[in-house]
Amino acid sequence: MFRFKADQKIYEIAGVKVGGQPGEVPTMLVGSMFYQRHKIVSDEKAGIFDKDAAEGLVKKQEELGDITKNAPVVDIIGSNPNAIIKYVDFIADLNDKPFFVDSASADVKIAAIKHAKEVGLEKRVIYNSVSIETKENELTALKECDIDAGILLTYTKDLMRSSAREKKVEELMPKMLDAGVDKILVDTFVMDVPCLTPSSKATIEIKNHKGLPCGTAAHNAVSTWKGLKGMLGKEGVKAADLTANLLPVTAGADYVLYGPIENCGNVFPAVFTIDSSYKYAYRMKESLSLDI
Repeated sequence: MFRFKADQKIYEIAGVKVGGQPGEVPTMLVGSMFYQRHKIVSDEKAGIFDKDAAEGLVKKQEELGDITKNAPVVDIIGSNPNAIIKYVDFIADLNDKPFFVDSASADVKIAAIKHAKEVGLEKRVIYNSVSIETKENELTALKECDIDAGILLTYTKDLMRSSAREKKVEELMPKMLDAGVDKILVDTFVMDVPCLTPSSKATIEIKNHKGLPCGTAAHNAVSTWKGLKGMLGKEGVKAADLTANLLPVTAGADYVLYGPIENCGNVFPAVFTIDSSYKYAYRMKESLSLDI
């Protein structure tokens, strides 16, 4: 157990807190929906999906969050402007929690936040994400739409160096602040299994030096691991996926994008176990200051 030297920022986004020392605030857990080939979606372009099944998934995650106190948040992924707007409206109507706006297309994300602003949802949006590839039109849209919470993705070609990720924070943070995004959640960037170690090390370093909330989409490590299912079978993949999601939590991560929301039944109890241990150490002041 450890205590970061820098004062830790704790943000409140639509009533949900994220950040702090290990054990201070429960880890925010973010499950993805409407992703490519998500079985509940029948038409990705039109945004047609099984609403009963979607609501069931959200409710299951919320029920687990009520028990564990880990904030249950949805990562809304869309590939089409019309579709993502439908997804945003649907999720926003189910609860009053924040939600991630996510897409590989900047135009889709911009359409989503413009709609969020029009209907009064802008303070519930966590924009996913700003990176070195983000263009000026995205930053302009963030400012015009009054989006104040977003992910800073530390994407770098220097995959195996944690220091390269921290440099991206220094590079991108001023741009986000200029755009009005002052609740910055750092994503320490996981692309594959080798990335898990420098990503977790970056979490420790960035929180220790800058005090910013950190997390990552650790699920990527296993979803890109070709041949794993053939090697270890379906249950082996599940075990590997859960382990990948837990690694950043042990390093002090404040949130985890754990992958498909269907996996919440495994992720919430596992993260709750780590959080519970860290919580008691935090209360008992049994943590050690990091010397890095």
